[in-house]
Amino acid sequence: MEVSQDAEQQLEQRLALAGPGDTCRGLFFNAVLDAVKVLAGAQVEARIREATGQRKFTDFFSYPVSDFIKMSRAALPLLGPRLGGSEAVLRWMGEQSVLTFLNTVAGKTAFMLAGGNVKRLINQLPTSYKAAVSYGQRHVVWTGERSGRLIFKRDFMPPVYHEGILTKVLERLKTQNVRVRGRATGLVDAEYEMTWEDLP
Repeated sequence: MEVSQDAEQQLEQRLALAGPGDTCRGLFFNAVLDAVKVLAGAQVEARIREATGQRKFTDFFSYPVSDFIKMSRAALPLLGPRLGGSEAVLRWMGEQSVLTFLNTVAGKTAFMLAGGNVKRLINQLPTSYKAAVSYGQRHVVWTGERSGRLIFKRDFMPPVYHEGILTKVLERLKTQNVRVRGRATGLVDAEYEMTWEDLP
């Protein structure tokens, strides 16, 4: 299966715009690398890790997001055939990041404070992102009782990556029929339409 030029090009464009002060937590690297090892084995994990120039990441230390973009780019051709293409790889990476975050003290605290309330948790997402990455701005616009829009400004991962994150967050609550659709509004800007239904 060929790598989607579109996804690869999106990563290249974002890499060119990321500066040395744009960082993200090591847990995002570890989430993906640990999941790759389970999915595809230690040799594939080692090849993807090589792209970052780092041998080891500490979960709550900060590392250049440019390294995360390089790691993502390296993952596309190696995982695409297993997961169904490059967009599926990026979405899967977002999902893995959430699953790892939910096992941290910060993740457990965020869900505890939400108390199972979907809107309360989504309202906390801009703060959670701010704690995890040094760049960008995010805010929520509510469009209904079970629908909303999350607006991202200056974020370096393609929309499909955050679709994976947001879908997995909503699915961990008492919801069903979750839909998240990302739309680029600029080179590093995007909007995410979210809808869900409450479980009976």
